[in-house]
Amino acid sequence: MHLLFGCLLTFTAFSQDKDKFKFGKIDPKDFEKTKFELDTSAHAVVLADIGSSEFESERDHLEIRVKRTRRVKIVDKNGYDAATVEIYLSKNAQEEEKMISLKASSYNLENGKVVETKMESKSVFTDELSKNLIEKKFTLPAVKEGTIIEYTYTYSSPFYFHLEPWAFQGEYPRLWSEYSVTIPEFYDFIFLRQGYIPFEINGARQSDRRTYSLSYTPNGGAGRTEYTSISANTTTHRWAAKDVPALKEQAFTTTLNNHIAKVEFQLAAKRYPNSPIEPVMTTWPKLYETLMKDDEFGAALDKNNGYMGDVVESLTKDCTTDTAKARKIYNYVRQNFSCTEHSRLFMDKSLKTVFTSHNGSEADINLLLVAMLRKANLEANPVILSTRQHGITYEMYPLINKFNYTIASVNTQTGTYFMDASLSYLGFNKLDSRCYNGHARIISPAIPAVMFEADSLVEKKSTYVMLMGDSGVIKGSFQQRPSYFESCAIREKIKEKGKDEYFKPLAKEFGMETTISNGVIEDLDDHEVPVKLSYDFVMKPEADGILYINPMFMEAQRDNPFKSEERFYPVEMQNTYDETYTLNMTIPEGYEVDELPKPAIVQFNENDGVFQYLVQKSENQIQLRSRVKLNKATFAPAEYNSLRDFFDMIVKKQSEQIVLKKTK
Repeated sequence: MHLLFGCLLTFTAFSQDKDKFKFGKIDPKDFEKTKFELDTSAHAVVLADIGSSEFESERDHLEIRVKRTRRVKIVDKNGYDAATVEIYLSKNAQEEEKMISLKASSYNLENGKVVETKMESKSVFTDELSKNLIEKKFTLPAVKEGTIIEYTYTYSSPFYFHLEPWAFQGEYPRLWSEYSVTIPEFYDFIFLRQGYIPFEINGARQSDRRTYSLSYTPNGGAGRTEYTSISANTTTHRWAAKDVPALKEQAFTTTLNNHIAKVEFQLAAKRYPNSPIEPVMTTWPKLYETLMKDDEFGAALDKNNGYMGDVVESLTKDCTTDTAKARKIYNYVRQNFSCTEHSRLFMDKSLKTVFTSHNGSEADINLLLVAMLRKANLEANPVILSTRQHGITYEMYPLINKFNYTIASVNTQTGTYFMDASLSYLGFNKLDSRCYNGHARIISPAIPAVMFEADSLVEKKSTYVMLMGDSGVIKGSFQQRPSYFESCAIREKIKEKGKDEYFKPLAKEFGMETTISNGVIEDLDDHEVPVKLSYDFVMKPEADGILYINPMFMEAQRDNPFKSEERFYPVEMQNTYDETYTLNMTIPEGYEVDELPKPAIVQFNENDGVFQYLVQKSENQIQLRSRVKLNKATFAPAEYNSLRDFFDMIVKKQSEQIVLKKTK
C-alpha cells in the first residue's frame, strides 16, 4: 500500500482549470462512449467528482463548508443504482451538520439535443438513522440507459476537527476525481493517504490571507473564553486523479477500505493566539492512561473484584506454574461464557454483570478474562487490535477509532500468551485468523506494539490415502490431520450436528458410488492441536472395464481462486500453508495402467512457494505425493499474474486421472 503522512509536495499543475466541470454545463459530446464503457463490467461511469472543504466564520466560531459536484453516466440498467444518492450528516446533542443547498438534474440526448429534467425538492427524503447520523436520500428522475445524472450540494459542519475524507476510487470507474482542502495556519492536520493510483495533481500552495472570527480559551484552557478575529495565512491542498478504474472485491482481500485510493485527515494540534500549542491527538502513553481510567474498559480490572475470588481460587489451587494457572482460567472462560458480538473495543456492561450472566461481547469476555487472571496474581493486560475486515491501524499515530477488537494477554516465566476466550473453538494462545492484521497494542504502562502478521501464521495439513482392489470394488482408508483452523470448523460442525452427521456427506466427494465406515475423530477436545480424522471407504466403479480415478479425490484444488485478468491491490491470504497429500495404491488384480499423471515440480518466486507432484509406479504399486507450500500470505499486485499461473498449474495437475484398464 502506498501510504503518505503529512503535507504533500508543491505542484506546478495547480493552475489547471478547476472549473472544467461546471454544474449544468452538459455537452452532447459527454454522451459519447468512454474507454470504460467498452468494459462490460462498467454499468455506470463517473465523468467527474469534484469536492472541496474550507474553513469559514459563522458568527463567533468556525465551520467547515463542504461542497461536492458529481456527474455520472448511466451505461445500462445495472447502473440505475447510481441514480440513488445518500448524503450523510453528523450530529450530537448540541450541534449538527446542515445542508445549505442541493440540486440535481438528469440529462438525456434527444434528436442531438440535451434535454434536462430537474429533480423536485420534494424528492429529497430525510431520515434520522441514529442519534448521531442523518441521511438525505434522493433518486434522480427520467433515468434510462445512457442518461447523465448530476447533483451538487453544500453543507456546513460545526465539527472543525473533522475534515471530510475523500475517496478517488469506488464501485464505478471515474474519469476525473478531485478534492481540495483549505486550512488556516492555526490548525495542524495529519494527512493519511493510501492507494495505488497516480495523481494528475498532488500538492499544496499558499492561498489568500483570510480573517476568521472565533472563540477560544487562552492559556491552555485556564483562562476565560475570548472572542476575536484572526487574520491567518491559509494553505490549499489539492489532489486529482484521472481515468481511475473501479475497485472491485476479489478473492483473498481483507477489506477494500485498505486499498481504495483516498485521503483522510486527523487534527493534530491547535495554535490559537496568546496560547501555547494545544495538542489534540493523544500519545500512546496518554491513550493507556485514558483507557485504564475508562469505566467501559480498564477501570474495573484492578478493583478487588471479590465476587470472582472463589472461582479463581478453585481453578488454580492445583496448578504449579503461572502458565498452568493462565490456561485453566482461560479454558474456564472459553467454555462457560457465550459471545453476543465479535467487534467491540469497549465493554457493554459491567464485569460483574458479565460474570453472573455468562455472556457478553468479545470485549466484555476478554476484559473479564484479564480481571480473573489478575485476581490470580498474574501479569495480564488487554490488547487492542483491528480485525482484517475493519482495516489497518497506524503504528505512528494512536487513533483509537482505527481499533475495533479487544483480546487478552498474559506474561509468565515461559513467555507472553495471547488469548480470545470469546470463540469457544480456540485453544490457549490461539487467535482467529481475523486478528492477524498487523499492528496491535498491549495496554500496559509501556503500551508496546505487537504485530500479528498473516505471514507468521502457518497452517499445516497432511493426508494419507491407501487404495486396493478387491472383488470388483476399490477399498481404501483415509487419514488426515487437517490444519488448525479447519479443525476449528470441524469442531464447530460436530458440536452442532454430531459425529455421525459429519461423515455422511463425505461419500459424495469420491466421484463414484461410495460407502464410508469406521469414522473416527481424535483430539476433538484438545483445542490446542488439530484433530485427526480417519475412516474406511469402499468405491464401486462402473462395470465398463476401465477405471478412472482422480488420485487426490476431494483434496484436489478444483478451481483457481484468482479469476480476474488483473489486480490493482495485494493478494491477502489469511495465512501461509503447507499441505501434503500421499497416496499408496495397489493396482487391482486383472487391471493394468493405461494412463498415469506425469510428475512436476514448480517453484514460485524462488523461495516463496513450491508445488510438487511426484508419481511413480513399481510393479503393482502406484505412489503419489503432492505438496503445496506457500511461505508468505501477502503478495504484491506485480506478483499476481505469476501467482495465478502457479495455481493454474496446481489445478491442472491435481485434476489429472489415473486410468486403469482390464488386462487382455
